[in-house]
Amino acid sequence: MVREDLRNIAIIAHVDHGKTTLVDEMLKQGGAFRENQTVAERVMDSNDLERERGITILAKNTSVMYNGVKINIIDTPGHADFGGEVERVLKMVDGVVLLVDAAEGCMPQTRFVLQKALEMGLKIIVVVNKIDRPDARLDEIGDEVLELLLDLDASDDQLESPVLFCSGRAGTASLSQYEEGTDLVPLFETILNHIPAPEGDEDSPMQMLVSCIDYNDYVGRIGIGRVERGTIKVNQPVTVGDFHENRKPFNSKVVTLYQIEGLNRVPAEEAKVGDIVWISGIENITIGDTLCDQSSYEPIPFVKISEPTVEMTFSVNDSPFAGREGKFVTSRQLRERLFKEILRDVSLRVNETENTDSFRVAGRGEMHLSILIENMRREGYELSVSTPRVLYKDIDGTRCEPIERLVIDVPEDFVGAVMEKLGTRKAELQSMHPSGSRMRLEFLIPSRGLFGYKSEFLTDTKGEGVISSVFDSYQPFKGDIPRRNTGSLVSFETGEAVTYGLFNAQERGSLFIGAGTPVYEGMIVGASPKTEDLVVNVCKKKHLTNTRASGSDDALRLVPPRRLSLEDSLEFIADDELLEVTPQSIRIRKRILDNTLRAKQRAKDKA
Repeated sequence: MVREDLRNIAIIAHVDHGKTTLVDEMLKQGGAFRENQTVAERVMDSNDLERERGITILAKNTSVMYNGVKINIIDTPGHADFGGEVERVLKMVDGVVLLVDAAEGCMPQTRFVLQKALEMGLKIIVVVNKIDRPDARLDEIGDEVLELLLDLDASDDQLESPVLFCSGRAGTASLSQYEEGTDLVPLFETILNHIPAPEGDEDSPMQMLVSCIDYNDYVGRIGIGRVERGTIKVNQPVTVGDFHENRKPFNSKVVTLYQIEGLNRVPAEEAKVGDIVWISGIENITIGDTLCDQSSYEPIPFVKISEPTVEMTFSVNDSPFAGREGKFVTSRQLRERLFKEILRDVSLRVNETENTDSFRVAGRGEMHLSILIENMRREGYELSVSTPRVLYKDIDGTRCEPIERLVIDVPEDFVGAVMEKLGTRKAELQSMHPSGSRMRLEFLIPSRGLFGYKSEFLTDTKGEGVISSVFDSYQPFKGDIPRRNTGSLVSFETGEAVTYGLFNAQERGSLFIGAGTPVYEGMIVGASPKTEDLVVNVCKKKHLTNTRASGSDDALRLVPPRRLSLEDSLEFIADDELLEVTPQSIRIRKRILDNTLRAKQRAKDKA
């Protein structure tokens, strides 16, 4: 049976190429909102962090109706660190809309997600978005996409993919770059004509693959997936298991069943072949599981999710200020929260260590892990985090490390500064060519080489550069890369920072704190331009005397401190330092807080 009344598509693209904005317009023109309804921009970015940062972190489902056909749309993240979300949702769709920015063209994440879609044999619609940008390169973008398809060994059918020209913000689409569209009808028509309708036997025993997991404190785990065969009904008994037989199949029952209409989940009594549904009531359901009719147990193979490449140690906060601001501070609470996270995030790994107070957490990149830390601190958790480390692999007896494909777009004046910095970080130039008025450089660089580079890059390019990377492969170890060429300014004693102490300390380097900030011995209060650490006393007060001199007691002028965000702090910390994260504060500290003990340890290490 072919479901002509249904289409399932995913929208994939590099970060910031306009996926979520285009989905907004598709919802508006598909009649998902009332005419007088007030709709927020980027309505699919429902998470607070997504709204603040302007990025999509979690893949989300919505649907629109067009000419009696329901189009299920999955909006996916564009950032490489959340690629695990994209890989698994592609199992639920029959085709993808590949969005390419009319000025930036094909970027690393475009390549990554397109490769996954091609491997699965999905139909592709190419949409050149943001055609109203003044620096749009419409003539060249089509050729770039074709080159990328050839490079990724696309089939003849995939090479014939239709190309549309859109402005997501204006809500227009046209089949020609020389015609200005009036609405998104050409896009809807292309989806109906080019993306195949779901097929399957409605009368066969039911079979459904779980591609995503949601969690709700009231109903527990919610499985999200597509019905591959038969019909699924409320209260239907099912057998649950996975293709790789990691655990024994078990029997259960579907308690609730929901489908998506617009932005709302709507209860349903049954769902047929091709429908994307939410089900609850099955304990321990996980991503990759197949729900089968009890009369016929046939699990479906699931896509292998790429391995994590970066690891950090999350541990209980043991600083002198521990427990002052957080609600959840014990190792048991930290453990529960981390293991709850891996239920819904398949590309995350959590391992326990010999120490009961710490856990090794591995993810796709620094941003992947920093989003987890930010979410935890907003929920009231208090923890300390180590420096990011890459995960090495032994391949044929050789120690190998993860390599990233790095693409940089910069004005020509800054190419020299970028090349010089990346050379010391063991980057190898792959290609270099003009892109409009700018230069595009492509490198292969060890993941370690990117730690701490982004803030340097923005400084070197005066904020005009664009940098993005995606995991490429594992290659033999490239040798030592210096992590940081500056030292730290370390607090001498516990107390409150005062203006007099800070005034003397600011001559030694740049400060991270202002007057009135509570500090403790071993806490890092600034960066030193020298490579070794300096101990400074920011709590030092001026001795009072009877003598007064004209001019000497004028107000001391402090340079405004450099406030570090969570990402900045993760980039800054060295191997002998920790990041203390609480709901209200982010502090950097030495692992050994006592200045004397730390000096002894340093002398011992040198010996």
